[in-house]
Amino acid sequence: MKNFLDALVAVLAGNAIYYYLLMPHLPDAARHGLFKGDWGLLVDFAVCTMIFAFVKYTRRNEQ
Repeated sequence: MKNFLDALVAVLAGNAIYYYLLMPHLPDAARHGLFKGDWGLLVDFAVCTMIFAFVKYTRRNEQ
């Protein structure tokens, strides 16, 4: 359950950061379009992955 919550936090926070903070400032090639596999999807995935790694790192000593 902890892993699911960590992933949920990472996806929600990562998508919010990408769509509201990063995407308006990115060039058209790095913007994600709905239902398309493009460079924007890769950037969004990278943001979510970095947040997931940060969450896991901060919770590494919890029991």
